[in-house]
Amino acid sequence: MIEAVSKKSIDEVLPLIRKYQEFYKISSIDDDRNRIFFSQFDESGNDGCLFLYRDDKGNPAAFATVYFTFVSSIPARVGVMNDLYTLPQYRGKGIGRDLINHCLQFALSKGAVRLQWLTAEDNEPAQKLYDSLDTKKSKWMVYTYAK
Repeated sequence: MIEAVSKKSIDEVLPLIRKYQEFYKISSIDDDRNRIFFSQFDESGNDGCLFLYRDDKGNPAAFATVYFTFVSSIPARVGVMNDLYTLPQYRGKGIGRDLINHCLQFALSKGAVRLQWLTAEDNEPAQKLYDSLDTKKSKWMVYTYAK
């Protein structure tokens, strides 16, 4: 079952967010900062939404986050699935696929023309899922700049 995370359920998704950040070797994980940051995204807003997937017993199993931005080359609004994480014991059961499809439908319902995302070059399990969908892999390189 997929649901939009609310202020009532934010604490249930925080452990998954922590595991996602640990996977990407984030050194300064802060649950309070995560709570504040992720609480700003809900179904009613235009900035994005945090979604939680629960197993058939109601346990948190996975999450995904969609944010919105614009792409000048096609001039249009796009959804960015910035986060997708499934607990290891739930992988291979179609949960990631369900979340991606849910995120796509949410993005389209908010006026986006597509859903896009990034993943690490060495995240082969995720790439296997993404390649199994009707997706197009980009050749763009990503740069970050901070002082």
